[in-house]
Amino acid sequence: MGVLDGKVVIVTGGGNGIGKECALTAGREGASVLVNDLGGGLRGDDAGSAGPAEVVAQQIRAAGGKAISNSDSVSDYDAVVAMVEQAKKEFGGLHAIINPAGILRDGMFHKMTPDDWKAVIDVHLHGAFNVCRASVEHFREQQNGSYVLFTSTSGLIGNIGQANYAAAKLGVMGLSRVVAMEGQSKNVRSNIIAPFAWTRMIESIPVKDEAGAQRVERIRQNMRADQVAQFAVALCADGAKDVSGQIFSVRGNEIFLFNQPRPVRALARLEGWTPDTILEHYLPATRASFTDLGATTAVFPWEPV
Repeated sequence: MGVLDGKVVIVTGGGNGIGKECALTAGREGASVLVNDLGGGLRGDDAGSAGPAEVVAQQIRAAGGKAISNSDSVSDYDAVVAMVEQAKKEFGGLHAIINPAGILRDGMFHKMTPDDWKAVIDVHLHGAFNVCRASVEHFREQQNGSYVLFTSTSGLIGNIGQANYAAAKLGVMGLSRVVAMEGQSKNVRSNIIAPFAWTRMIESIPVKDEAGAQRVERIRQNMRADQVAQFAVALCADGAKDVSGQIFSVRGNEIFLFNQPRPVRALARLEGWTPDTILEHYLPATRASFTDLGATTAVFPWEPV
């Protein structure tokens, strides 16, 4: 018996990395899985291939599970609608979507091209909208459904050279929150995961110094895609039916619950504010509560467990 027995799950980006491990884990836990992957390169600018998704589907079937493949892009709304219908037709329903599909077009913001900005937003943010919008009416009608969307510490905390990726991933946070709020009365859940894992996305990050090389090596050795997949699959299970609207992170054997933006310091002035009084009083009074510009390593300075 698995935690997803009788469930039908779509996993996007399922041909490689975290998506692949999510698909395999869902299959082992009893789900019927539609494995989606465009089969393209990391930048998302080539023709793609049906091969990676089908290979993973074959692995699930070889292990005694049920799986089919799909090679459409999550950035194409009509294609995602067809993907949802494919899962429902083949397996008789749909209960969860795990959506780690993604690309990277890294570069310093002052050098970023409009095409590189748009391509990343299309896949990550528009893709998250597409998979949710294409299935949410079905989930609401059956009063059961779970989204596991993927954010990133690049958006939650920040990362130099990834303005497009950070903007998209922080947008996913807002999308997931509202989907969860609107779906609460219909048992439609949405949560997000910020993963730490060795994937081809991490492998593509340029290493500029010895400290960077050591950090990348720690990720490769201690933070695996299958560790993230265990948590993603658990969020789709009935045992997590009261978990929604949350932000999690998985780093090796550590699982973190993130807080969400809330006021941290307030100051009122009964006679109102002027630019001068803001500069003289408000900013000095609140400066100690500012969030610094440190990257992920400043927030997670210890070795992964």
